[in-house]
Amino acid sequence: MATSAKASAKNKTLIVVESPSKAKTINKYLGKDYEVFASVGHIKDLPKKEIGLDFDNHYEPRYEVISGKEKVVRQLRKLAAESSGIMIATDPDREGEAIAWHIANEVESANKPVHRVLFNEITRNAILDAVKEPRQIDYRLVRSQQTRQGLDKIVGYKISPFLWNVVFRGLSAGRVQSVALRLICEREEEILGFEPKEYWTLKADFTTTAGEKFTARLAKIDNKDVEIGTQQEAEAAAEAILSKTYSVMDISSRVQQRRQPTAFTTSLLQQAASNQLGFGSKKTMRTAQQLYEGIEIGSEGATGLITYMRTDSTRIGKEAADEAREFINREFGSDYAGSGGSDKKSKKTQDAHEAIRPTSVGKTPEALKPYLTSDQYKLYDLIWKRFIASRMTPAKIEQTRVDITDNDARFLFRANGSKIMFPGFLKVYGDQKELDYEARKSTKEEDEQEQDVRLPKELAPNEHLNLQELDRKQSFSRPPARYTEASLVKELDNYGIGRPSTYASIFSTLQDRRYVELQKRKILPTELGMDVSKILVANFPDLFNVEFTAKMEDELDKVAAGKDEYEQVLESFYRPLEATLSDRRNNPFVPQNKEAEVCPKCGKGRMVVKWTTSGKFLGCSNYPACRNIKPISSSKPKARETGIACPICNDGRMLLRNGRFGPFLACSNYPKCDSLLNLDKNRKIQPPKTPPLETDLPCPKCGAPLYLRTGKRGLWLGCSKFPKCRGRQAWGQLDPEIRNHWEEVMRQHLAAFPDITIKMVDGTPLDMQMSVDDIILLSEERGLISAETGEEAAITK
Repeated sequence: MATSAKASAKNKTLIVVESPSKAKTINKYLGKDYEVFASVGHIKDLPKKEIGLDFDNHYEPRYEVISGKEKVVRQLRKLAAESSGIMIATDPDREGEAIAWHIANEVESANKPVHRVLFNEITRNAILDAVKEPRQIDYRLVRSQQTRQGLDKIVGYKISPFLWNVVFRGLSAGRVQSVALRLICEREEEILGFEPKEYWTLKADFTTTAGEKFTARLAKIDNKDVEIGTQQEAEAAAEAILSKTYSVMDISSRVQQRRQPTAFTTSLLQQAASNQLGFGSKKTMRTAQQLYEGIEIGSEGATGLITYMRTDSTRIGKEAADEAREFINREFGSDYAGSGGSDKKSKKTQDAHEAIRPTSVGKTPEALKPYLTSDQYKLYDLIWKRFIASRMTPAKIEQTRVDITDNDARFLFRANGSKIMFPGFLKVYGDQKELDYEARKSTKEEDEQEQDVRLPKELAPNEHLNLQELDRKQSFSRPPARYTEASLVKELDNYGIGRPSTYASIFSTLQDRRYVELQKRKILPTELGMDVSKILVANFPDLFNVEFTAKMEDELDKVAAGKDEYEQVLESFYRPLEATLSDRRNNPFVPQNKEAEVCPKCGKGRMVVKWTTSGKFLGCSNYPACRNIKPISSSKPKARETGIACPICNDGRMLLRNGRFGPFLACSNYPKCDSLLNLDKNRKIQPPKTPPLETDLPCPKCGAPLYLRTGKRGLWLGCSKFPKCRGRQAWGQLDPEIRNHWEEVMRQHLAAFPDITIKMVDGTPLDMQMSVDDIILLSEERGLISAETGEEAAITK
């Protein structure tokens, strides 16, 4: 790998990749005739503080070197000038194609042949084959990426100022993220407006003449589906049921095939990792990136373990399919090797890459476990099993239905049972829960399906049954389920919104903007998020809707295929948006002010909703002539119990509260104890930091005292006036006697502020890798806090 100034590409082929870890793996396979250099992602981008599109010149983008990447660009040019040829091997997607184009432009002055190579997997054979088949940079893919970036920039730089004017400065809008926010908010409105309905289910325990017991559910009364809405109706039905005798009316069996799943796409991987492993989308993609770029595997060295993880295709290449078939034949038998008939391509699939799969099925999860972190192992195990299952035969399951009725044929009870006749793919996959989730088309329902029962081994039509017990159960219809990260990705994927490279960032962006928050793995819109969504939809209904956003994704695909033009897509988007903006800039529609009352003080203005970063209030629209304001009565979210003991006073409990900068933990003994714990953006607890030690050493920039702190590389000195002054003093340049003095003072300082151990209220150490929401769930399961406390707090919006 070459990333230092000493690197040389003299008489070598220069290969440019994005990631240093990928560079290390590739360099091992290619040898001394190649110099591998990592650009560490993008080297150029549109300007940060302006839109960067020339609206008078065909919307052409204006790029500049990213701040901090100047050194990378200089090294890149130097190596390109020395090399015999250049191969650009950035990621095999549109984003990677755009990075390759920027790199090619920067090395153009070297006058060396420049080619594009694609590494869909980081293995020896794949890399050696790829460098033998270079191609030119696909400018259609570059234009597609530029189109997406242009659309996003137009929305961000045109709509965000509108929000600043209506709500408050600092808010932002996004083309895809705002549509996702709308889905979340509309789901929340459905939940808040939902009126539960009572219903009752009746289940009977029957015993056969051989003494075998099983349970059946009341399905029909007088040949009509059961609808029991009150306890009185349930008791009346029960009284009539118990007065009758029962026998088996019908037994029907049929063998059904349970089709094998497809190998993972990006969307399916994120959903499965969320549902089965509890991983967020960003964590899933970060871990998958590590598996793709290469893991140190003993004497084998750095090896890529999975294929490229951003894909919307379920396609499997012939070589991988053949290898899987041989493995399945050897490990399970030829009856288990499938034809791979489940690999289907939908109309919206780009099909640029294979599905996500292991680079070698011979590298089993158990064999690799010693070399992988816990997260890497869990995700690799998920991918490996899914791929093997996708290449196996369907499972054959016998479904049996038993209908039971009374001698007057008034009440019909039904019991369903199943038996695996041939396991097929279930031999390796085992758990069907994820497949059941994928089969659900609606993201609104999360009710449990009727469970199969264990049917008697010997059961015959007309056989007399004894009714042993009748259970009456009261239930209430449930509101639509809140989105999880998994179901939000599923919904966006169903609508055709977003692409594999964007899924992971959608939720995190909304969370960073404080438009949504995660509670018990459910996505809840904040009050700010609900307000912003209502305003955006009210003023730009044609822009922030799923149909239009999905249509724009199709337009991006057309640009990539050469069927549409960059300028044409941006023009068709920008002109209607600018027309709407010109109408709305000075006359925005604010739904919250639809029924604003006349100001009681001046009688001229109206009491309209106004926002600040710390909340909202009612203020006279005649401001500044009238300064009348009025607080908006709102129920403040209650503090939530977490089950965490206060690390300072030990008597209090840490409560989850919300402040102007987001959620944090505070001691229940406040103000007696003012202990605080901050949360990061993933809602994980940040350990308390040791306060810095103030020295008498002057800052070389402003002369203020320097602070002495401990870091990963030891002691370091920084200005006490940070961030106003960013002065630093190199520790190693200090006189040894001065260093010894301050090292001793620092030892005493650290002894006075020892590391704080955070524990649960039962004394067990806290797992700092868990989010506060998972900690609350664990505390409820262990009985440290009551489940009611968490439920009350969840219903605050």
